[in-house]
Parts: sequence; structure tokens; C-alpha cells
Amino acid sequence: MSEPRALPPDAVGLGLRRALLDPLQAATPDAQGRQDFDFLECAPENWIGVGGRFGEALADLSARHPLVCHGLSLSLGGCAPLDQTLLLRVRRFLEQHRVAFYSEHLSYCSDDGQLYDLLPIPFTEEAVHHVAARIRQAQDIVGRRIAVENASYYAAPHQEMSEIEFTNAVLAEADCDLLLDVNNVYVNAINHGYDAHEFLARLPGQRIAYVHVAGHYDEADDLKVDTHGAPVKDAVWALLGEAYRRFGARPTLLERDFNFPPYAELVRELGKVRRLLRENSLTHAARDPHHARA
Repeated sequence: MSEPRALPPDAVGLGLRRALLDPLQAATPDAQGRQDFDFLECAPENWIGVGGRFGEALADLSARHPLVCHGLSLSLGGCAPLDQTLLLRVRRFLEQHRVAFYSEHLSYCSDDGQLYDLLPIPFTEEAVHHVAARIRQAQDIVGRRIAVENASYYAAPHQEMSEIEFTNAVLAEADCDLLLDVNNVYVNAINHGYDAHEFLARLPGQRIAYVHVAGHYDEADDLKVDTHGAPVKDAVWALLGEAYRRFGARPTLLERDFNFPPYAELVRELGKVRRLLRENSLTHAARDPHHARA
């Protein structure tokens, strides 16, 4: 089996979206060898078995750039048995493309069939055990650690514990990694009235595999909608910088799923991610005695 391609901690990436295929394929390093992006992220369900020009584009891009995969339909919080056929197909896809990370949402999206939405899991001890067992099973089938993403949610069906307590309990019991979505931390903190900075402070930094940053829609002062269809807001940029100061550099993906601007605007946002990585991870290194001794 081919080893996954490693990502440096200061790598920045974009989502592999069909609307962006032309500029992604056309992107070439500049005279100093610098690239617009260092890696691409795709949903494996959208690309497994795809042929024709889209399949050729995927093969071309994955040969030139490392891939990470972010699943959409595993439904880790669901009650129906995990789709083992899907997981085996995902495993082959990950191995074929030497995918660096495989992540999924800490949510559920199925009942008797796909619900085509990411729905919140009750924050209960029973749910912790249920979800952690499913994550362990999924990791066994794909043959690697999975990173679960802290998901945005707009209704809390039942809460015996806080979101951060639930998230940390799942990570510990499943012994899995975390995909830290900084925008989701901000959106949830506003919508549910908690402190985003305290949430970050309580995360187990050693489990953070990589980071998402995205834009959202301001429905009201106390209601933010996680859309991935707008530029990143200033408050989210600030929270991202705080995450780097606290945890150090991590590979970071700029999410944009629709309402695409000109490609050059996405590259400018990636440039801001690079600046925040450079400026704030240096602060982390200066404060971390283990880093200083390394």
C-alpha cells in the first residue's frame, strides 16, 4: 500500500470543486517556485468511480498536488449500520490517491435513507459511546485514523453536556483526530451563546489534524449561517490567528462551495491564511518550551 503524502504544517489548500477545475489545473508555480495552493480537498463520494474529463482532471490534480478527503455521507451519529461498502470504496480511493487525511462530520445525515443535511447529535453520554464506537469501526475499515469535524448546528435536541465536553469525550473515547472548523466555532458560539475563545482553549491541540476556515451569512446579530458561500469575516480571521497562536501551524483549507468569486480572489484569501500562519505560529513557537528545545 502506498503511504499517504505528508502535508507540511503551514500548507494551505482549496476545495476541489468542479466549478474551479479550469483555474486549479492551470495554476503553476511562480518564478520562485511558490504555488497558489499546497493541497486540495475533495468529498470522496463525489469522485469515486467518476470517469471522462472529470476523472482525468482528478487524476491530473492528484498527481501534482496532495489530496485530503472530507466525507459527506458516513453519518457517524446515525442509528443505521455504517455503510461498509462505501467505507471500503473510500479506503481504495484514499490508497489510490495517497490521501493525507480523511475526515467526516461529527453529525448524522441519514435515517431510512439520506437526509441531505448534517443534523446535530444530542450531547449525551449515551451518544458519546454510540458515536465513538462507530468512529472506531470506521477507522478499522479504512485502515487509518479519521479526523472528525466540529459541526455547525442550529437546534440542540438534547444537552446533558456542553458542545466542548461532548466533542472532547468523543475524541478521547474514539481515539481519533479533530478537523478544527474555526468558522463553525464562531457561528456556534454566536448562535448558542458560548465563548469561542474558551472553546478553543479547551480543545486537545495534539489531536488537530488540519483546519477549515470559511465564510458565513449574517442573518442577524445573534444568528449566523454557515454557508461556505462568502468571504471569510474579520472575526473568523481573528479566531484563526488565535488558533495558530494556541496550537501552532496546521494545514488549513479555505472552504468555498458556491457563489465562487474570480479565482484571484480565492488566492488572495489563501495569502491571508499564509500571513496568519507565518505571524501567529511564530508566536506559538516562542511560547512553547518543547518547540524551543526541538
